[in-house]
Amino acid sequence: MFDLDLFVIGGGSGGVRAARVASEKGFKVGLAEEYRLGGTCVIRGCVPKKLMVFAADYEDYIKDAAGFGWTVGHSSFDFAGFQATKDNEIDRLEGIYRTLLDQAKVHFFPSRAIIEDPHTIRLDNGKTYKTRIILIASGGSPFVPKFEGSHLVGNSNDVFKLKELPKRVLICGGGYIACEFAGVFNGMGSKVTQAYRGSQILRGFDNDIRNHLSNTMSIRGIDIRLNQTINKITESSNGLRAYFGDHSQEFDFILYATGRKPNTKDLNLDKIHVETDSSGAVVVDKYSQTVIPSVFAIGDATNRLNLTPVAIREAMSFVATVFEGEPTPVDHINVPTAVFTRPEIGTVGLTEEHARAKFDVEIYKTTFKPMSNLIAGREENNLMKLIVDKSSRRVLGVHLACPGAAEMIQMLGIAVKMGATKEDFDRTCAVHPTAAEELVTLHNPM
Repeated sequence: MFDLDLFVIGGGSGGVRAARVASEKGFKVGLAEEYRLGGTCVIRGCVPKKLMVFAADYEDYIKDAAGFGWTVGHSSFDFAGFQATKDNEIDRLEGIYRTLLDQAKVHFFPSRAIIEDPHTIRLDNGKTYKTRIILIASGGSPFVPKFEGSHLVGNSNDVFKLKELPKRVLICGGGYIACEFAGVFNGMGSKVTQAYRGSQILRGFDNDIRNHLSNTMSIRGIDIRLNQTINKITESSNGLRAYFGDHSQEFDFILYATGRKPNTKDLNLDKIHVETDSSGAVVVDKYSQTVIPSVFAIGDATNRLNLTPVAIREAMSFVATVFEGEPTPVDHINVPTAVFTRPEIGTVGLTEEHARAKFDVEIYKTTFKPMSNLIAGREENNLMKLIVDKSSRRVLGVHLACPGAAEMIQMLGIAVKMGATKEDFDRTCAVHPTAAEELVTLHNPM
């Protein structure tokens, strides 16, 4: 009756993981991807962005070297050369994804797929496949609002295709993508302006982290303009002119990082009565199942918690539920997160604002200049913060802004997930000299 047990729409991290694992368990699986394997993370997101952050960080290393006795001569940054190197690495990673599918004996279709009915997939070439289960893992895309001149701006995908480093960059938005690229362009040598309509960047993050990052970005030379909107953008003889209400300014590149939307518009979901929300996200239950029993969805297509590791975990829960007979709800609680700004941010658990709304809390916080910055003469501090429930003593949240925050928060995520108490932190011996030792030596609540 069925050609396949599972048909996956989308070749990102979540879709590939679900297809590969299900196929390795003996089920017949097909996967369609119309662009490139690897999805947002590998092709136009996490991986190339992190490579750009690495490249930008060398600005710090070169400047700091003199404080440690090194004599550094003239330095320059070959943006085009870096872009070529980055593209080669992305090509290599995409090849690995294809190899994994081939080794797992997944039937790969380099094609767009739409859903004809709850058990039928149609490809661009007109071929149809009957499948017992459909998994939507189509990801998301950058969203740019329509306004006068919006066709002149770039989105986060376009950054990875730039041939030359723009000298003057305007970044519109205050989320983590906007802040990350502001740090990247600033480190590479561009003059960066960041405009955000809100009162502070990184809405949804802990307020101390938001303020600390904003101040540090300003120290680094990024012109952050809060409560600012762009009325229109026009072409000028020297680039692009952005109009800020009472004044205008020219830029060479304008990046809009104002949000993302699920890639679900043309999947035919309305035809089979799969429910979506106002953003186009597929509505699913705790098992990633839609109102149609044979149709499931994971990752950014569901707009629950749009992180690559979360999509992979959702894929594994899906496989366990559908193909192993072990109903496994997706766990979105206490997911550690990193933001690759400069400095990095690492966070897990509740913000102070959310914690105070539910618990009687103690706040442990320290701001200090790390040893490396003292010697280098860098005016930049670390921020570390613990949020503790007074009653249970459980650590409800950890928030870091410092070099290495991403690596630290991965390990701290284990402790918070296990329900570690403040006394568990206190009983842990410090590793000296490190920045992380501050987390186990914080004894006086604010």
